[in-house]
Amino acid sequence: MSHATARTVLDQVRAAAPLVGCITNSVVTNFTANVLLALGAAPAMVDIIGEAGPFAAAADGQLINVGTPGPEQRGASMDAAVAAGRAGTPWVLDPVAIGRLIQRTALAHQLVKRRPTAVRGNASEIIALAGLGPGGRGVESSDEVESALGAARSIAERFGSVVAVSGPTDAIVSADRVARVGGGSAMLTLVTGGGCALGAVIAAFLAAGRAAGVDAFDSVVACHAVYSAAAEIAAENSSGPGSFQPAFLDALHGLSGADLDRIALS
Repeated sequence: MSHATARTVLDQVRAAAPLVGCITNSVVTNFTANVLLALGAAPAMVDIIGEAGPFAAAADGQLINVGTPGPEQRGASMDAAVAAGRAGTPWVLDPVAIGRLIQRTALAHQLVKRRPTAVRGNASEIIALAGLGPGGRGVESSDEVESALGAARSIAERFGSVVAVSGPTDAIVSADRVARVGGGSAMLTLVTGGGCALGAVIAAFLAAGRAAGVDAFDSVVACHAVYSAAAEIAAENSSGPGSFQPAFLDALHGLSGADLDRIALS
C-alpha cells in the first residue's frame, strides 16, 4: 500500500464522517469517542441488548471490544456481530486480555466465528485467539509481534479477517499478504485506551475505504499509518503521558497527507 492510498482513505473519513458503533470497555469509552471525533468520524456508544444489533446493521462500521464484558454487553456484542454480518457492515473484533480470563476468552472465540472484517490485538491476544497460547499479562503482551504472524495468518485463513498485530512495528496480515507499519510512539502504551481506540478507528477506515474503493487490507494499513504518524507528532509536542493524550487528539485532528510520509510502510 502507498502513502497516497493512506491519504485517500483519511480524506474519505473526514469527508464522509462514518458512523461507528462502539461496544467497548468502560475504561476507554470517552477517549475512544474523542479519537473518532478528532479524526472526523462519528462515534456512538451503543451496547444495550435490543439496540446494539439494529444499530450495527445501520452503522457504517462497528467495533466490538471485549475489555469489560458484563452480561448485558456480552449479549449486545453477539447481537451486533450477527447484525453486522447480515447487513454487510464492516466490523472489528478487539479480543482484549483474552487467554487466562475465562468469560472474555469464550466470548471472543464465539465472536470470531462470526467472521469479523478485521481483528486487532497485541501479539499474545492474537496467539490466544488462534488457540495457540495462554494469553499475556493482563492487557500487556508477553509475545513479540513476529511470533504472532502464524497465529494471525491462521485467523485470516479460517475466518476471512484482516488481522492487525500491534507492537513497536505493527503487522497487518491477511491470508496472502503481510504489511508492516513502523513509527508511532511508546507513549501510546502509557495512555489508557491507546490500543482500544485504534480498534474503533479501524472500523472507521474500513467504512471509508469501502466508499473510496480501497480493500479492507489496505484500509487497515492506512489506519495504522495515520495512527502512527499522529503518535509521533504528539510525542514531539508533549513531555509525558499527561500532555501526550491531548497532543495526540490534536495531531489526529490536524494530520496532513504530508505527515504520513514519515511512516515506513513495507
